[in-house]
Amino acid sequence: MKVFKCFFALAIFLSLFNNEELMAKGKVVPRIYMFGFSASFTDSIVYFTNIQEVDSAWIDSGSKFLMGRENYSYQLRNYLADKLKMPNRTCLVMYGKNRKDAEKKYLKMKRLYTEKSKGMYDVRFINDSNFKFATIDMSYNEGESVTTSGGL
Repeated sequence: MKVFKCFFALAIFLSLFNNEELMAKGKVVPRIYMFGFSASFTDSIVYFTNIQEVDSAWIDSGSKFLMGRENYSYQLRNYLADKLKMPNRTCLVMYGKNRKDAEKKYLKMKRLYTEKSKGMYDVRFINDSNFKFATIDMSYNEGESVTTSGGL
């Protein structure tokens, strides 16, 4: 009976709040700087994109995480699968609110795969003319995202 009372009290408490208030809130920042990285468990090739300026990105107000980051990763993954015929790669994006922060992360990761690995990896770079991140519009619904401009 006590469990039921606790559950009932919790249900009432949660019903007092709008569901949107419980969800993470995002805000648009004028620009962020991001780069992509891709690796595979089946070969030693790793890819880096250049640091790119992305306009109107959404950042979670609380955690400061990039919202829609999985969609940015999918953009890189799809490019590698479609254009370079390298499917099933693990892709990630890293970003900074300014170029200096992004460059610091980029150099640290690049150093890890070039200098510290002692030639274990075949490091390749993707030019901006070949691939560019497209802005992800998170204003439509913070649970679903919409690409607002096409990538190459």
